[in-house]
Amino acid sequence: MELEYHQLDRRWEQLRARRPDRQRRLLASLAASGQQTPIVVVAVANQADRGDQAQRADQANQADRAGRYLVIDGYKRIEAIEQLGRDTVEAVIWPMSEAEALVLDRSIRLSERETALEEGWLLAELEKRFGYGLDELARRFDRSLSWVSRRLTLVEVIPESVQQQVREGKISAHVATKFLAPVARVSLDDCLRMADAIARHRFNTRQASQLYAAWRDGSRVTRQRILEQPELFLKALRQVEPQAYPSPADELLRDLEMVVAIAGRASRRLKAAAAEMDCRQTQQVRTQIDCALDKLSQLARRIPREEKRQENREEEHVEQRTADGDSGTGGSEGELPRDRPGYEDLATDGAQGRWIELFGGAAATSSRESRTLPPGNTGAVEAVQGESSPGP
Repeated sequence: MELEYHQLDRRWEQLRARRPDRQRRLLASLAASGQQTPIVVVAVANQADRGDQAQRADQANQADRAGRYLVIDGYKRIEAIEQLGRDTVEAVIWPMSEAEALVLDRSIRLSERETALEEGWLLAELEKRFGYGLDELARRFDRSLSWVSRRLTLVEVIPESVQQQVREGKISAHVATKFLAPVARVSLDDCLRMADAIARHRFNTRQASQLYAAWRDGSRVTRQRILEQPELFLKALRQVEPQAYPSPADELLRDLEMVVAIAGRASRRLKAAAAEMDCRQTQQVRTQIDCALDKLSQLARRIPREEKRQENREEEHVEQRTADGDSGTGGSEGELPRDRPGYEDLATDGAQGRWIELFGGAAATSSRESRTLPPGNTGAVEAVQGESSPGP
């Protein structure tokens, strides 16, 4: 159904951290292809956490007559659609209570993984608004009491003004969790000053990491000097540090960029080569494509496992304390989305179908390269617009 903006209750928008770069991509996608994924709403009158189906249906009917709906998912899409000057937004109504919808939305989120701070915001709101205890929260999210406690503690430790900067996109949730939270445990004033410097100078994650590491290892006087002139400190650090070798992450990204570039080059050559290849060469091409897809599938399947190991390591760091009260680095999930459009296809579709699509399309009289995606089935667009399938 289509809803106008005045019908939308957006009270849960503060549970999302703003990411300007992703918002720009979403805006471009909506401008080019329109809204592909509806937002998720529940009836405003449907506030009871428990109740039979008849009661919920009656509440939904009341809300429908009142014309008001609570947005559960899709805040970024609403903002982008408003920027484009469109009057309505496509929505789907979930027939359940507000609390149940919030928990369900998080449990089915696929493409964009929440940060620890965003999870903490949701848990804190459920605790405050619906009176859930730690046991109830752990049960609903299928997590341990320790996990719930760590998220709630994170929200309590980071100053509200810093959390607001995260919501506005001035500071990333990853930086706030990993660097600012440990500083806040030692000195709230230093945390506020460091957050102001990161936001004002737009330091990236690497610069924030360097700033925090120097603050953590420095004396009281050194810490004050770093916070007074953070930009000068980072400039001096760049001049004295030796030529840096690429990090393992940089090397991995470079390798994958090369894979993409080589695949693109092979695709361009395929059309001309297909007419000249004999049966033996064709079989060799198929074998090589199968092997490449198998390797990429293995790599794609390893990503969630590596992320889980990293999450466990970082969460352990959150609880550490040094002798003088400094906690070291705090735990956090990374900023990057959990998946990338299309890598699940490699893991599930199998290599056989892929080389048939690639090879057969080039040999056909109507080249597959000239085809466009059918309307309503634009997977690449949905990967952007769905944000979290559905997304925030």
